[in-house]
Amino acid sequence: MTINCNGKLLSLNQPKVMGILNVTPDSFFDGGKYKDEKSILNQVEKMHNEGATFIDVGAYSTRPGALEVDEAIELKRAVPIVGLILKNFPDTILSIDTFRSSVAKKCIENGAAIINDISAGLQDDNMLHTVAKLHVPYILMHMRGTPQNMQQKTDYVDVIKEVLSFFSERLVVAKSLGIKDIIIDPGFGFAKNLEQNYKLLNQMEVMSIIEHPLLAGISRKSMIYKTLGTTAEQALNGTTALHMVCLQKGAKILRVHDVKEAVECVKLHEQLNA
Repeated sequence: MTINCNGKLLSLNQPKVMGILNVTPDSFFDGGKYKDEKSILNQVEKMHNEGATFIDVGAYSTRPGALEVDEAIELKRAVPIVGLILKNFPDTILSIDTFRSSVAKKCIENGAAIINDISAGLQDDNMLHTVAKLHVPYILMHMRGTPQNMQQKTDYVDVIKEVLSFFSERLVVAKSLGIKDIIIDPGFGFAKNLEQNYKLLNQMEVMSIIEHPLLAGISRKSMIYKTLGTTAEQALNGTTALHMVCLQKGAKILRVHDVKEAVECVKLHEQLNA
C-alpha cells in the first residue's frame, strides 16, 4: 500500500501521522495560533521532531457553522505558507486542505504533495480534473452539504451503507479521470451527529472493502469532548484513546493536532500486532 509523493513512493503499511497546521483565525481548536512566520516554523519543526510524516495546511476553517472565506483570501493565506515551510524544511510532505481547485493547483505548483478535499470534488467541478492533471495523491472525504449547513444534513437511514455508497460513486468518477493514489476519509463530525460518529467508528473496518488507505480525523473533535463533558482543549486523552480504536479498525493515517501522542499510539499498536 503506497502513495507517490513528489516522485517518492511512501508505504502506508505501517500507519503514519499527519500533523495539522491551521493558518486560520477561526478553526475550532487552534484558530489564530499560527499567525506569523516564527510561530508557523516552530510548529512545523515541532511536528517534524515528534514524528509527523505529513503536514496538512488549512487556510479555510471547516468547523461546523464556519464562515465563508473568499477564494482570494484562502490563496493569500495558503500559498505563501507552503513556500515558507518548504524553504525551511524542504523534505516536508505537505498536504493542502482545500475544496477549491485553484488553491490546490497553486499550492501543488509551489511544492505541496497531496490534496485533501473535504468535499470529494462536489464543491468545485474542476477539482477532480485538476487532481488528475497534477498526478498527486488525493484525500477524498465524505460530507453532505457545506461546513455552513452540514449539521442539518444528518438524516441517514443507515450511515455506514450511505458512506460506503458515497465512496463507491466518487471513486468511480475519480478513477475514470485517471486519479490513482486515493485515500478515503469517513469525515467524522462532517454531517454526522454524535451517535452516527460512534457508529461509523465502531464499524470502520468495513471500509476495508473499498481497498484504499483510510485516514481518520477525530483529533479533539466534539464527538470526544461532548461525550466527556469537557472542551477541545481538554480532549487529548480522549483523542488518544480513540486513535487506538482507529488503528485497530484499519486507519493508515491519523490526522492530528498532537503529533507526539499519536506517534506513540502508532508505536504501541505496531508492538501489539508484532
